[in-house]
Amino acid sequence: MQIRKKIITTYITLSGISTLLLCVVVFFLFKQNNQYYFLKRLQDRAKIVASIHYQNDPEKARYYRELKKHGLEELIDENDFVLKVNGANSFEYNTQLHLPHEFYEEAMTTGKAWVMLDEHQYYYAQLFDENNIKYMVIVTAKDRRGNTTTIYITRIMVFGAIGFIILAYFFGRFLAQRFINPVSTITKEVKRISASNLHNRLPLPGNDDSDEITDLTKTFNDMLDRLETSFEIQANFINNASHELKTPITTILAETEIALLKERSPEEYTAALESINRQASRLSNLTESLLKLTQTGYDGNKQVQDIARIDELLLDVKCDLDRLYPDNRISIKLNNMPEDEAMLTLPCNKPLLELAIGNIISNGVKYSDNEEVFVSLTADTKAIKIVITDIGIGIPPEDIPYLYEPFFRGKKASRYTGYGLGLPLAMKIIRMHKGELNVQSEPDKGTVVSIVFHKSNIKNPNVKS
Repeated sequence: MQIRKKIITTYITLSGISTLLLCVVVFFLFKQNNQYYFLKRLQDRAKIVASIHYQNDPEKARYYRELKKHGLEELIDENDFVLKVNGANSFEYNTQLHLPHEFYEEAMTTGKAWVMLDEHQYYYAQLFDENNIKYMVIVTAKDRRGNTTTIYITRIMVFGAIGFIILAYFFGRFLAQRFINPVSTITKEVKRISASNLHNRLPLPGNDDSDEITDLTKTFNDMLDRLETSFEIQANFINNASHELKTPITTILAETEIALLKERSPEEYTAALESINRQASRLSNLTESLLKLTQTGYDGNKQVQDIARIDELLLDVKCDLDRLYPDNRISIKLNNMPEDEAMLTLPCNKPLLELAIGNIISNGVKYSDNEEVFVSLTADTKAIKIVITDIGIGIPPEDIPYLYEPFFRGKKASRYTGYGLGLPLAMKIIRMHKGELNVQSEPDKGTVVSIVFHKSNIKNPNVKS
């Protein structure tokens, strides 16, 4: 069922239920009111009947009879009875009255009682005392007018309820149209946007107030912003990757073609093979970096397999870098280690985390021309923090926003060998481990890279102890 139909159906249902409840309450109150005032009229007649019965003066008795006949509104099938009360539970019984025993018992106990029998015939009884003689006056009449008015008000409510439900249908359609139309407009606009026109945005509603429709429109626009940025980054990545991969392949093909054109000396073959080897190594390194960059796009939780001590992990990274850069000047400071070694442990994919930290430290070595690189580690119950400081060429402020884009290389960094994949790869791996990577740099003075793993963010049920 469409939402529009659901709104109309729900509105009609709620309107029908509320109307029914209102009609029941009005009907009950109206009936109670009719009954109350009719009994009051019977009570007035009972008092007059008692006054007529008590009077010894014929003139006064005649006056009360005239008052009853002409002064009070005539009732249908009206009749009255006066029964003498002989004792607490004894009275003179009239055979014309066929009333339940409970009626008499209530009248004798409380001094008054009433009952309604078939066809709205009411009986009202009240005790009167005159000169120590008790009488029970019973007045009976039909409330035909009350019955007629009850039927009349019932018809009014039935037809009114039907009319209200019909109106509720049109009101429901109006409300559904009012609330669904903006959503339908958003749906049409979203269907119109595709990969070829991601620059288009949904128009914001004309009202200035912020409501759910405005929030939904802004959310779609924000999503389109992210999609457009993602598509641009992807296109840029593919173009750069294609260029970087094509260059060594082209060089290898050119070297082999030149070498195969004619017979050459062993020295020329050796030079060609060395050139091919360099380009093949470059191609291998680039392919490996791209594969690892792609690997970090998988579900990070499924990759986390180890519990590693960060101090030991840093020492392992240092050993690997010592083999790559035998004359490096990397200093790892582990002076402020906590006594509880659990503060140093971290659920992680150890090879990937070593790769990320190794890339950052090797960047410090490379871009500082093998000057000193300081690595410090601190840990407590809240976080593990690694700070890597170098005194190299630094990073210009205008390059910092693009550091995590694959293949991006600043003007100063372009003088050094590299592909612009190390830092983006490190960022993805650290984020995969719920960590934070912050870079602060000043040109020609150096760079400080901070890696923070907050313990509150580290939740991994797949960890193997």
